[in-house]
Amino acid sequence: MASGELAVQTASPRVAILLCTYNGAGFLGEQLDSIEDQTHSNWEVWASDDGSTDDTLAQLADRRAQWPEGRLHVVAGPQRGFAANFLSLACRSEIEADYFAFCDQDDVWEADKLKRAVDWIKSVPTDVPALYCARTRLVDVEGREIGLSPLFSREPGFGNALVQSLGGGNTMLLNNAARDLLCLAGPGVQAVAHDWWAYILVSGCRGRVHYDPYPVIRYRQHGGNLIGRNSGLRANLARASMLIKGRFRGWNERNLDALECVRMPLPFTNEAKMLVEDFRNLRKCSGLSAVRGLRGSGIYRQTRVGNLGLVFAALLGRL
Repeated sequence: MASGELAVQTASPRVAILLCTYNGAGFLGEQLDSIEDQTHSNWEVWASDDGSTDDTLAQLADRRAQWPEGRLHVVAGPQRGFAANFLSLACRSEIEADYFAFCDQDDVWEADKLKRAVDWIKSVPTDVPALYCARTRLVDVEGREIGLSPLFSREPGFGNALVQSLGGGNTMLLNNAARDLLCLAGPGVQAVAHDWWAYILVSGCRGRVHYDPYPVIRYRQHGGNLIGRNSGLRANLARASMLIKGRFRGWNERNLDALECVRMPLPFTNEAKMLVEDFRNLRKCSGLSAVRGLRGSGIYRQTRVGNLGLVFAALLGRL
């Protein structure tokens, strides 16, 4: 679609693309181009800039001038990190749409990225929270393909969400019912990451989560970005190191504290509330008793290696 055209399909759902930027001038143009090339054309971009000092804001201004009026809006972020930026943008009351897509500044979307997500999420009743996420194609700084993210095959669920972020936010699409959960929790919640938090809320509040095995974006890997890559020996070793040092335990603690802050206003199921309490108690244990408790808890990760890591963490008292 040419940049000067506003080809909006009035019968198709409107998608608000929630783009967070911070000193991303080196890659932002390619990402905006890939958004412009989406086969689902009824979208608008809301960019929240977290205090960029490079040419990011100038690029956004240029693109806003090139695109039809209303295609791109730019607002100031809270400058408290990426998670706070995404959550503050998701909770802005002036943003109205049928669906909401998180967007990083340095990836490249496949042309059918939005269409695949919209096609699935339209099948969910509007009053049921719904979250779509997907596999990613990994590329290096120059855009050369270097692999795929792990292929997850277990069903999404709250027992998984407590200990694992299933899909990257850069692949996610949420409906209004899911977005309402984020707004009820509020933009100031101290969760580890916006995408993990969304998975926790939707899966714990009778929502539906779909993991698409088809890679819908080209996920750019920067130097040292082992956690983003989420695959390979180096990434697994990095995770083992973080587990031993207690970093995963710290992440779990932050998410549980965030859940405690929002437990009353959000409609968590009784099963989810009980699982949170079981997890809290399990984290007080170590050794074989912790392993036995983990096996019967309903808490799981998506891969065999990941579940072995959970067992190891339970033994060490690092859940």
